[in-house]
Amino acid sequence: MCTGNICRSPVAERLLQAGLDQVVPGGFEVTSAGTRALVGEPMQPISADIVRTFGGDPENFAARQLNSKILRGVDLVLTMTAGHRGEVLQLDATLLKRTFTIREFARMLDVLDQRAAASAGNGLDGNYDGGGRLAANTAFWKSLPARAAGVRHLALAGDPADNDIVDPYRRAPEVYRQMEDQLAPAIVSILRHARLNAPA
Repeated sequence: MCTGNICRSPVAERLLQAGLDQVVPGGFEVTSAGTRALVGEPMQPISADIVRTFGGDPENFAARQLNSKILRGVDLVLTMTAGHRGEVLQLDATLLKRTFTIREFARMLDVLDQRAAASAGNGLDGNYDGGGRLAANTAFWKSLPARAAGVRHLALAGDPADNDIVDPYRRAPEVYRQMEDQLAPAIVSILRHARLNAPA
C-alpha cells in the first residue's frame, strides 16, 4: 500500500508477484492499492521501467483506492511507510499483527532465515524436513506474519525513517532511483525467504 498507487506499491506488487510465481506458480496473489489513490491511472513511467528492469510486467495496471473490502480476508498487508500502516489499521484494526512496512517485514524475515540457518547448522531440524527446507503449505504461509512479528524486537530500525520508502511522485528521476534502492533489497529478502521455504 502507498498513497497514489502509481509509483511505489505497483513496483512492489508486480515484482513480488513475478518472483513468487517463479517459486510457487499460482500460490500467491499480490495486489496493491492507495490510501489516496489516483484511481484508474497507470503506473508512472519510471516505476514501469524499474519493474521491467527486474523482470516484471507493468502492463494493464490501474490504481485503486484502499478500502475495507480490499482488506477483508488478506493474510498480510505491506505498506510503504509507517503512516500508511496507521491508515490501514484505521480501516481495519484486526490487521494489527498482519500489517508491516515492507522494509520492516523484510528485516524480520532476514532474522527468521538467520535463525533457521543456525538451527540447521546445529543439526536441529525444528520444522524443517530432511532437505533443510520448510514444507510449503497454506498453514505455514498463513502463520508467517505472526512468526515475523515474534522477532520484531530483533529487527528494529536504527532510525524510524529506515522503515519507509521515499515517495517519488512528481519528483526528479533521482528520487525514483532512491525509491528503487530502498525497495529492491526488501523485495529480495521476501523472495529469498519464499525460495528457502519452497517445496523441495
